[in-house]
Amino acid sequence: MAFVGKKFPNLSVNAMNDLGDTFKINILEEAQKNNKKIVLFWYPKDFTFVCPTELRAFQAALPEFEKRNTLVIGASCDTAEVHFAWLNTEKDNGGIEGVTYPLLADSNRNLASILGILDITNETYDEETGVVTVEGDNVTYRATYLIDEEGTIFHEGINHMPLGRNVNEYLRLIDAYTHVQEKGEVCPANWEEGKEAMTADRKGVAEYLAAHSN
Repeated sequence: MAFVGKKFPNLSVNAMNDLGDTFKINILEEAQKNNKKIVLFWYPKDFTFVCPTELRAFQAALPEFEKRNTLVIGASCDTAEVHFAWLNTEKDNGGIEGVTYPLLADSNRNLASILGILDITNETYDEETGVVTVEGDNVTYRATYLIDEEGTIFHEGINHMPLGRNVNEYLRLIDAYTHVQEKGEVCPANWEEGKEAMTADRKGVAEYLAAHSN
């Protein structure tokens, strides 16, 4: 089920920060009470391979997200305690020491289940025993959600496990959505901050295509 255009699920989830504090985060409430956009990115597992490169890439881009009034929040189905152990592991050992944004610890998988982003295949039910078994690791794909100041999702995307994300694309999407909010124009293909946008009517698209024939 697609969530774009809908409010983010109203659910509080455990989280951990780099100080070792465990607390609850409700993504919908965080966006609304802080009047900020949120980029929420899910990754499969702590202490793995592509994942630390992504967490460090989001950390490196944190000042750019902050300039755009946007909070960065990571998430996986690991426990808060495992998050803290990874946060205290040095880069040379595959760790994420130095990451300062919060990490959701959706260990009961309540939020990931609502979003439908768990790696579950071939679910089977044994009528005799009543036992349900699944294939897959029951961890999340690389799902990403961009949420506006009202808690509405304006972008969602899901990568398979081996495919790391391009953090700059989320900055571009936030710029584009902010332009729509502030200017009332729409953003054509490959739009970037500073480029020409267009009005959402026949005249607007005709003028844009005429000026950008290549």
